[in-house]
Amino acid sequence: MGAKTGVIAYSSADTPLPRLLRTPARPGEAATRALIERSFPGRHISPAGPGNLSDDIRPPDDLAYATSFPGAEVICCSAFMLDHPSQLPAHLVEASRGRQLVLHAMHSVVDWLAFAVWEDGRLVRSLSLSPGSGIIENFGDPYAFELPYWNGDHPVRSQRPYPLPFHPLELGEDALRELLGFTVEGSIEPGDVDAEAVELLGFTVTDPDGPTAEERRAEYEAVVARMGEPRIFRYQPDGSLREVGLDELG
Repeated sequence: MGAKTGVIAYSSADTPLPRLLRTPARPGEAATRALIERSFPGRHISPAGPGNLSDDIRPPDDLAYATSFPGAEVICCSAFMLDHPSQLPAHLVEASRGRQLVLHAMHSVVDWLAFAVWEDGRLVRSLSLSPGSGIIENFGDPYAFELPYWNGDHPVRSQRPYPLPFHPLELGEDALRELLGFTVEGSIEPGDVDAEAVELLGFTVTDPDGPTAEERRAEYEAVVARMGEPRIFRYQPDGSLREVGLDELG
């Protein structure tokens, strides 16, 4: 599986974000550039090629994709893949005054999910978990779409005991649909946002004092080398996840 997300989105307090994204306006160039500049203060920013919300919801390091149109602002960047979503930089949270702010992040390599919601600058829900780390953060009351998972209605069908009562990526797809209106690898339902139709402007965003690309690549390779044998899951026709063995891969 290749499900990866790293996105934050602001929306008007009186209009759910999925409704805004179903009929998106083209990104305003000046407004979107201003959004990136105030979201990444002190970074070197320059234009990159355009993208869309489906293909670029988790861009490579040093890239960000964004849109700003009346009622909605969306930024996709790997910097939002936070183990503790509640630690999202304060200036990004402050920008949600009078609005809703949503964060969604997943990484299929480690079966990790994180999402969080702020209302008028106040954190109301944050969840981060993976089978390797357990529950990293769990703040606020679960949303209704989460309850079947916590109640044991979505157990993982696995050849080995799974350390969580559900698969994080399965909940992650439902959270993405609930909060942004679409899924990355889940089943498509009537009324889902057409993420490919949500146009984004691209930017390079680099930290002048940060590690080089080569240093980040070496760190990533070291992390991968410490990982155990991969566990592979596939979506079934009913939308659930099932672990598959190497002999089933073709």
